[in-house]
Amino acid sequence: MSIQTWLDDNNRYLAASLRWLRLKLMAAAEPARPAADAVPLPAVAPAPAVKAPPPTRAWFSRNDAPAALPSFAPTPVPAEPIAPAVSPAELAAAAAERADAASCEPPPALVLLARRMGLSDFEADILLLCAACELDPDVGSLITRAQAGAGGGHGLPNFSLALRLFDEPSWDALSPHRPLRYARLLDINQPGATPLTVAALRADERIVHFIKGLNDIDERLASLMNAVDVGAAPQLSASQQAVVHDLLQQLRALGTQAPALVMLLGLDGHSKTETARAVCAELGCYLYRLPAESLPGTRAEIEQLARLWQRERAMLPLALYLEAEDLDPSHGEAGSLLRSFVSRDLGLVFLALREPAALRAPETLMVEVDKPTPSEQHEAWMRALQPALAPSEARDTADRLASQYQLNTREIAQALALANARTPIDEEGPADTTQAALPERVWKACKQAALPRLNLLAQRIDARATWDDIVLGDEATQLLRQIAAQVRHRYRVYQDWGYGRKMNRGLGISALFCGESGTGKTMAAEVIANELDLALYRIDLSAVVSKYIGETEKNLRRLFDAAETGGAILFFDEADALFGKRSEVKDSHDRYANIEINYLLQRMESFSGLAILATNMRSALDTAFLRRLRFVVNFQYPGVNERRQLWRHAVLPDVPHDELDFDRLARFNLSGGNVTSVALNAAFTAAQRNVPLTMPVLLSSLRAELRKLDKPVNEAEFR
Repeated sequence: MSIQTWLDDNNRYLAASLRWLRLKLMAAAEPARPAADAVPLPAVAPAPAVKAPPPTRAWFSRNDAPAALPSFAPTPVPAEPIAPAVSPAELAAAAAERADAASCEPPPALVLLARRMGLSDFEADILLLCAACELDPDVGSLITRAQAGAGGGHGLPNFSLALRLFDEPSWDALSPHRPLRYARLLDINQPGATPLTVAALRADERIVHFIKGLNDIDERLASLMNAVDVGAAPQLSASQQAVVHDLLQQLRALGTQAPALVMLLGLDGHSKTETARAVCAELGCYLYRLPAESLPGTRAEIEQLARLWQRERAMLPLALYLEAEDLDPSHGEAGSLLRSFVSRDLGLVFLALREPAALRAPETLMVEVDKPTPSEQHEAWMRALQPALAPSEARDTADRLASQYQLNTREIAQALALANARTPIDEEGPADTTQAALPERVWKACKQAALPRLNLLAQRIDARATWDDIVLGDEATQLLRQIAAQVRHRYRVYQDWGYGRKMNRGLGISALFCGESGTGKTMAAEVIANELDLALYRIDLSAVVSKYIGETEKNLRRLFDAAETGGAILFFDEADALFGKRSEVKDSHDRYANIEINYLLQRMESFSGLAILATNMRSALDTAFLRRLRFVVNFQYPGVNERRQLWRHAVLPDVPHDELDFDRLARFNLSGGNVTSVALNAAFTAAQRNVPLTMPVLLSSLRAELRKLDKPVNEAEFR
């Protein structure tokens, strides 16, 4: 059946129902006269045909009922002259006409609503009586006449009138647990001590629209939720499509109309949304997204929201997507309200969480939704890059991108679009749109996309140091180059050579830089970040560590998750503050401190990126961390030869200076950080005096540095 045919049938049913209702009201308003004296009423013409747009998909998705009814201008029902009396034959004829109009398939909107809400014939007639005031302006005057002297007025019906007007009346129709009041189909105006039977009744605006054929979601729900377009093709990989297939089988086994709570677990919100969207497209229902923070703040408001949603599901095939990734349903008032909401019969509900939660729901399904696998990301990059690059270059670029960034299909498409745009993507200037520069532009686009999430959790270090700037021993330098090489070739070893299929943890790279202060640990981290062209973030302990129980773990989790997605390097400076030894539990403080360390142990092992720990107190670290470290780089105190190179690097070429004796300066036992500090202070002194940098100026700054470090100063060495 077409939309237009159903609209014609619905208009015919409304016209017949209003004619029947008018006769009922006129019969109740005046005593009947002999049938011979009755004045016949003119027939009510059916509503004019309304031309509706062609449907975009199957119309009748639930019990052969319309999935959505289009909006159209309400059809005015012609007013009829009020007859002084109504004969039984006229009432019987009007009732038969109404019953005939209701027998169409699919049924008219009012009949459909009565079936789905479980309304009795008496309750459905009450709803028609209240809605008629909106559909026909002349009904109000008939209601006023029918209620004269019975406590009625203002043209609005009451329950007392309905008891006199309709057959098979039932006193429980306005019970709080019956649909008319429970689902807010009617609004009851009962000020003060007004008896319920004479309180004015009015049909809810949403219900009136539905009866007329307008089927748009209630504006009270629309203000809280956003519609998700289920018509567009889902952006899912093959492994994610398999998850959708399995979930559909489980839902169909339960029954498509059965209430079900589907927990979508994982870190990637986009993949979970796309999974829910694909399921709804197959089931033929609409999907609405509701952030958990938009839930009302009281249980009474939660109850009202649940009832509105239940009522809406009777008029539209709906599914709800609850975003609760940042909420722990097991704790707090917000979690309690969420548990209260999902425990009701809401139909199909997708609850997006990071981890499983214990919730009371009729049927609960848990589904793990991950990002595309590394091989699927590699294939997506290959498909995106091959049109513009040679096969070998496309493969090398895809290897590099898939090994470092964990992106879903949408993020891959966005990064490529940003790389191809002729607008600046970083502060270095406009993007080079030549094919030769495409790999670099795509890399920068991926790098830029992850920065906002990490900037809230850690301090970004602008990595400028190169291999030429750092002075280390051969062993330390070789280890640093090995770290960079392992990060660069992870995809080949883990995916192409199969190590990733044999290992489920420890795929990341963690390194410990230990040595005295000023020996180059931070600079070494900058060198690696610069070599790999990755963002380097120093963990801000003030933003991570919290005095509240469990908050430190949550902050660390967000930090690690963002670093994995964005391919950033995490640099834990003064790592002994976080990775210290576990202590004997003597009170609750020790217990929760140990829990934080245990969480770090687990998360470091599952972290797939590069994490660098720096400390000058290696003995303070928990021994369990040392087992999980792939590299330990010892930064030795520089010898004479290293100090000579450090002094040469510290005096920059643009600094005007006289002949400097670097051999003499190298005899002073200082670290690289101290050498840089001496050179910088001497440069400021020379600038203040407006003279070149000379040995006396350098020696003066060096003497001050030794005294700052509380080291002995032999004045003979400074003559």
